[in-house]
Amino acid sequence: MYDVWKNVLAEIEQQISAANFSTWFQDTSLISTDNGDIKIGVKNFFHVKQLRNRYLDIIKTALQHNNIAINNIDFEVQTANKPKRQSREISINSTIIKERVKTLRDNSIKSSDTGLNPKYTLDNFIVGSNNDLAVSAARSIIDSPGDRYNPFFLYGGPGLGKTHLVQAIGNELLKNNPDLKIFYTPISHFYSDFIDAVKVGKGKEFNYKFRKLDVLIIDDFQFIVNKEKSQEEFFNIFNDLYQLNKQIIVTSDRLPNQIKTVDERLASRLTWAGAFDLQLPKFEDKCAILRAKAELMGVSIEPEAIEYIAENVNTNIRDLEGEFSTILLMSEVRGLTPLQLIQNGSVSIRNTTKRPTASSKQVVEKVAKYYQLTTNELRSKSRVSNIMIARQVAMFILSKDFSLSTNKIASEVGVKDHSTVMHGIKKIEKELKLNFTLRDQIEEIKEKIYG
Repeated sequence: MYDVWKNVLAEIEQQISAANFSTWFQDTSLISTDNGDIKIGVKNFFHVKQLRNRYLDIIKTALQHNNIAINNIDFEVQTANKPKRQSREISINSTIIKERVKTLRDNSIKSSDTGLNPKYTLDNFIVGSNNDLAVSAARSIIDSPGDRYNPFFLYGGPGLGKTHLVQAIGNELLKNNPDLKIFYTPISHFYSDFIDAVKVGKGKEFNYKFRKLDVLIIDDFQFIVNKEKSQEEFFNIFNDLYQLNKQIIVTSDRLPNQIKTVDERLASRLTWAGAFDLQLPKFEDKCAILRAKAELMGVSIEPEAIEYIAENVNTNIRDLEGEFSTILLMSEVRGLTPLQLIQNGSVSIRNTTKRPTASSKQVVEKVAKYYQLTTNELRSKSRVSNIMIARQVAMFILSKDFSLSTNKIASEVGVKDHSTVMHGIKKIEKELKLNFTLRDQIEEIKEKIYG
């Protein structure tokens, strides 16, 4: 069985990128092939969805090439032999949880003067459609630091996992090579340490400390605003490390060119290898995150309770995990399961997502104005590029933020039928994966709509 799957993986590896292979196939296994019913083991629920939706045909062909008869292919999440407990037995002891987390940390990478927190690993970072590109790039960096994605610029809103992912890269690199000189620091610490060094005449020592690094990880770069001397120092350190093929990793809540007072040369250099954003997780992603968190904590929680939390928290991962922990604590205190708490009305999740108040007509007007068009131009049958983009953006916002039917959207933007709307929405969804400029444009439009 092992040799068959090894051959299947070898064939698949030739057909997809190394990053995608590492992300989706590295921890898979072939469980059984009885009577043509193929069962493949995967590490979490999100892998099931991705493998089924994106790679099922490739898997099927590779199995057939290895003389495996196929009636059906199914996927099973492997839980590392952890015993399953019934939901009614949930009894969460906070002391036990703390001891489990402590044990995990004690068995993690011991960091010395790196600034890294060993609790941040790739194993407990859940991969979803909101972050899969960034994770693929991260894995490439771990395999070959200083090579393809250098510098690695990661951006996104608060609570989406930027700090977790970049520190995980550092911890994985350190695990692979303990001799690497790696240093993680928020930009605010970089700034204050630099000022302190200059005050006592140790600017050169400060500079040398950074230039001898193999990997430099800078977090929250947006706070470098109005720090001209620190920018200049970082710019010089960046250039020296880059010339030596040392890995540079930077996070921010926005793109460099959107940060006021950041030098244009520095802004340009930071995105030489592209920019990767972390987006808000979708429903399936949120469910996978909560299942993984429950597994890490060693607790059992009903699937219906997980789905309720995922459905009602629409801000970020930090808030999602916060609500999850609150419900578990209430469950312990009141002696009820999370689902029982939800069903009897004891749980009230604070959903801070902005609610649209504008009309669909006003949305079309705002989108048209943003792209310097009249409403009639946006609603026309013109296929000029900028008009088509504006029309599709309006479709996308009306669908995602206002939950309008495709027929209603077609009427609002002046297209023939719902199939045209569906095509336009899918086109924008696909573009948003790699077109960061378009993502920023849509966010700016939404601000005007909600403003």
